[in-house]
Amino acid sequence: MTSKNNNFHPPSLKIGKVESRYPIIQGGMGVGISMAGLASAVARAGGIGVIAAVLIGITEKDFYADPQGATHRALSKQIKKAKEMAGGGPIGVNIMVALQDYEEMVGIAASAGADLIISGAGLPLKMPAMVPDGCDTALVPIVSSGRAAGLICRRWQEHYGRLPDAFVVEGPKAGGHLGFKAQDLEKPEFQVENLVREVIDSVHAYEKKYGVSIPVIAAGGIYTGHDIYRFIKMGAAGVQMGTRFVATHECDASDGFKQAYLKATKDDVLIIKSPVGMPGRALKGPFLDKMARGEKHPKKCAYKCIRTCRYPDTPYSISMALVNAQRGNLNAGFVFCGENVWRVDKIVAVEDLIQELVAGYREAASKDQVTSKTTA
Repeated sequence: MTSKNNNFHPPSLKIGKVESRYPIIQGGMGVGISMAGLASAVARAGGIGVIAAVLIGITEKDFYADPQGATHRALSKQIKKAKEMAGGGPIGVNIMVALQDYEEMVGIAASAGADLIISGAGLPLKMPAMVPDGCDTALVPIVSSGRAAGLICRRWQEHYGRLPDAFVVEGPKAGGHLGFKAQDLEKPEFQVENLVREVIDSVHAYEKKYGVSIPVIAAGGIYTGHDIYRFIKMGAAGVQMGTRFVATHECDASDGFKQAYLKATKDDVLIIKSPVGMPGRALKGPFLDKMARGEKHPKKCAYKCIRTCRYPDTPYSISMALVNAQRGNLNAGFVFCGENVWRVDKIVAVEDLIQELVAGYREAASKDQVTSKTTA
């Protein structure tokens, strides 16, 4: 019986020299939602834990006096702390291309020992040049189209003689800032199932020509082990999940932030227009209610972390709103979330969540095999 069950075990995930027992990457969630605590717990449980770099310096006492210095210092400290706590499991960092100090952050993360760097919110066309000599960090762009994946492959090969170690393909059901126009979020051609196939097709020619493997990771709206099985079956090497990992004891967000997930209904999920010029998925709350009424939040911003931020020509500073939310002050901030947040009904340990997902994967694989034999 055990041997038979092992046939339905989810595959490991290999990205460059990085390997995890299960094909699950915990999404990097800022501001301060996924830091060393959550990332290391995921790595210990068999996934890839990811620290979000944006404004990670909120953990430092001198953040408001020196936000950039505090953020750079905290990034290095959190990576090293997570690596110490991870039990040998892989630790990644999510660094947005749109950050003002993107190049410096990539260098800091690689030097601190990050096993991989995941970058979206723009095309990381020059990322390989930012990794210091001697660092063996896997580099993983986030894309939302096969065209973008092909462009990155071509540029990296031409200028740096290498290809990405993997791609994360993020669909429109993800949480936080979305790489789509608001009017495109429901269109079938932009759903992650179609995008994953598109990216797999796009990178295949490069895999064949250069004799390498470029795993494609599905992200956005993935919630169960059955979902994981579905994407593995269609050719993805793994999945990235964010929302499920917020509802864990080890998540670095405040209890108030997590409780917002528990209380959320389907009608509470909104698409907002962010000050950084992109749509975002968030939960209704008193802060967003005030913004909808046209009230302006006091003009205060720690520092302009995102290049595209239009502050102070906007009603509020998104960085400060997210810092407040992370700390549980939802009167002065709001909560980003994935489309399936309303399905969250309890806070669990990361290990238990991973095992629930693995069990769901096995169940889906077993049912699929039975169905295949029946219809053969």
